[in-house]
Amino acid sequence: MRLDKLLAHNGFGSRKEVKRLIRDGQVLVNGEIITDDDYHVTELDEIELFDLNISIEDKQYFLLNKPKGCICSKDASQYPSVYEYIHENLLPDTNAFGRLDVDTEGYLIISNDGQLGHQLLSPKHHVIKGYRVTLREPFNPKYIPIIEKGITIDQNENCEPASIEIVDENTVNLILSQGKYHQVKRMMIACENEVVDLYRYQFGPIIDDGSLPVGEYRRLTEDEIELLKEYK
Repeated sequence: MRLDKLLAHNGFGSRKEVKRLIRDGQVLVNGEIITDDDYHVTELDEIELFDLNISIEDKQYFLLNKPKGCICSKDASQYPSVYEYIHENLLPDTNAFGRLDVDTEGYLIISNDGQLGHQLLSPKHHVIKGYRVTLREPFNPKYIPIIEKGITIDQNENCEPASIEIVDENTVNLILSQGKYHQVKRMMIACENEVVDLYRYQFGPIIDDGSLPVGEYRRLTEDEIELLKEYK
């Protein structure tokens, strides 16, 4: 990676600002002052700036508890983007895996690991996602076996079997292994009801334990990353 690009990604300023730092002799690579901003470094190099050691990071994995009112697109012309909630320099090709609607809250993985993203989103892997669904009307239990068998939405579109648990008369937990467009909302319409609030509390092996408030993010742990990579 280019030295100026690395410093910019690590939050030491704009590309122009870090070029100036390098040219002013503020950066050491393996104990030597480097003044060439086009200098290339690898993960084996020891890089120092302001007495700080800087490591090269090629993959990032974040867990965001997405709030309402923001979108999973990088186009923030109409709504804020989920990427604005990550207060770190994001590497190129970073994307949100398992997008959520603007009015939906919950767990969202943001990473530049495209291979992992493909694995998590590919229909053949059947990665489960859990949703807490608040409904306008009390849920009718007669739809439980229909959902568990595979409910039909929009008259002719069949859903795969799903798990459902009644929390209270207007709240259910719904676990899906597929990701059709607006699937939860359409399933509840097929159950003669309407979603008024939707929260994703599970993404594969990552389950909400109450430690990450809505609107906050954290880096995934090494164990969580391995669980996601091994998840089938």
